[in-house]
Amino acid sequence: MNKKVLFICQAAMIAALYVVLTYIASPLASGVIQIRFAEALTILPYFTPAAIPGVTIGCLLSNWLTGCAAIDILFGTLATLIGAFGSYALRRHQWFVPLPPILANTVIVPWVLRFAYGASDGIPYMMATVGIGEIISCYLLGMILLTALKRLKHSPFEQEIH
Repeated sequence: MNKKVLFICQAAMIAALYVVLTYIASPLASGVIQIRFAEALTILPYFTPAAIPGVTIGCLLSNWLTGCAAIDILFGTLATLIGAFGSYALRRHQWFVPLPPILANTVIVPWVLRFAYGASDGIPYMMATVGIGEIISCYLLGMILLTALKRLKHSPFEQEIH
């Protein structure tokens, strides 16, 4: 199969899955206390670089389609992009793969909540609540996903696995 076509197809599937997961759990996916299950997909750069544009476009579309503020669409997507690049950079260290999206979102999202939505809670409090949600999504659920995908006999990322 053509590698460019495979890359585009994988990125598109990941983006679509991110949007669907965000919609399914939309009541939990926004606000000061949030758990965005789609963020578990940020471990996918471990398997393929196509996950970087996949989760980034998925986040962009999710934020736009759910009516987020423009600042949130821009900086929320940027946090996911930074996290995805970091996950890809750490792909040789499986247990560190979820850390970049956790850190990027923990630092960036509270400021988005403050400036885009006027959240009056303290930045440290919002960093804690967003960080806890990211740990649940990226580390707990993400590592379950990573482990399950590694155990599959025929992974969708079979040619990419390290």
